[in-house]
Amino acid sequence: MLAAATLLLPVAMHAQVGRMLKKGNELYDEQKYSDATASYMKALQKDPNNVAGMFNLGNALYQQKQYDSSRKVMASLANAIKDKQGAASANYNIGNTYMAQKKWQEAVDAYKQSLRNNPEDTDAKYNLSYAEQMLKQQQNKQKQDSKDQKNKDQQQKDQKPQDKDTKDDKNNPPQDDKNKMSKQEADRMLNALQQQEKKLQDKMKKGKGIPAKMDKDW
Repeated sequence: MLAAATLLLPVAMHAQVGRMLKKGNELYDEQKYSDATASYMKALQKDPNNVAGMFNLGNALYQQKQYDSSRKVMASLANAIKDKQGAASANYNIGNTYMAQKKWQEAVDAYKQSLRNNPEDTDAKYNLSYAEQMLKQQQNKQKQDSKDQKNKDQQQKDQKPQDKDTKDDKNNPPQDDKNKMSKQEADRMLNALQQQEKKLQDKMKKGKGIPAKMDKDW
């Protein structure tokens, strides 16, 4: 009887884990992500190495905007899993968490890692292209901001002290006109960048590789 019970225990536990995962998936589909998270975690307490449970837990956390926690789960899975397709999916989802936080360089690195495991993944290619474009915009803005700051510092350095005894405004024009023009240029550039980003985001919504796409049913 003991031997039989020992043999049946793993089977019974496996079935129990399956029911918890199924319930988690149902809750996920109902967008009850917090409840789904609890169900996945219960399943993983009994079967810590369950790949589907880890994937789904990471996805449920992502939907709750818990990007750091989601990424931690996916990173553990990516390091442990030996299947290339699974590793590609884990890194793809890691890229999504970085994308949601606008950490473009990290997103680029994650999508590249995903493509090393699955070079034909069109979604990863699309998201990689998007992240690279956003990274380039970010770098260009940083360069322009740095240039504007240097110009402002130089202008302030070059300005001569006004004569306190002079009351004629014509002889003492405002000293910050150039600085104001520089700020206007910066504002125009920022508006242009924001418009370009909006266009890219609209395009992403039409593509298959949108940032929110997750591999829940892997």
